[in-house]
Amino acid sequence: MSNQVCNVSQLSISFGRTEVLKNISLTIDKGEIFGFLGPSGAGKTTLVKAIAGLQTIHTGEVEVLNAKMPTLSLSERIGYMAQSDALYQDLTAQENLQFFASLYKMKTTVRKNRIQEVMELVNLQEHLHKPVQQFSGGMKRRLSLAISLLHNPEILILDEPTVGIDPLLRKSIWQELRELSRQGTTVLVTTHVMDEAQKCDRLAMIREGELLAVGSTEELERATGTTNMEDAFLKLGGATV
Repeated sequence: MSNQVCNVSQLSISFGRTEVLKNISLTIDKGEIFGFLGPSGAGKTTLVKAIAGLQTIHTGEVEVLNAKMPTLSLSERIGYMAQSDALYQDLTAQENLQFFASLYKMKTTVRKNRIQEVMELVNLQEHLHKPVQQFSGGMKRRLSLAISLLHNPEILILDEPTVGIDPLLRKSIWQELRELSRQGTTVLVTTHVMDEAQKCDRLAMIREGELLAVGSTEELERATGTTNMEDAFLKLGGATV
């Protein structure tokens, strides 16, 4: 029985005359932390949006949890955190969480405890009743992460999740992502930060819409004869990230 939860096959996406993704093929297994490493503009966001079912696919296929994407019915099984925070500024953090809990069709009986759990995870429990418009940029990122975790998704897709978050909390979040992975949640993360890339089980290195390589940190370093991820990326033809 296959352990794959995602299969991207010969995926190409263009915006006008600009080809953003070029013939991408890769697979992702259940329970792994899979990273997408590359500089800004590499195509990472477009790729994870296609996997999340939020991007029109022009050529090729994306299959997630045995369904061809985009498939609306999978939205309750996928958690997605975008680069830009999709929050209601006039509502409190609690009201935002309650709204998204209703979209996810979470039972009223479990909402209160789950909201408390995710707010503690991102260290915002003391700001539950504060309007989001009073939050700093980093606090908004943390609230967006809490929302993506709210419904215990089978696949968690995080686009640059720790931008603007202090190092201590970033460490805590990665510890939680590792625990989610152990419990069987598949975590997809985009990053341009090398130390975060090294926390992933496997990486897809992307530059200018092209897939340079896929593998674990050890595999990529061994294949390129390097001793760190930055040198491996450069040797594969990547620009500085």
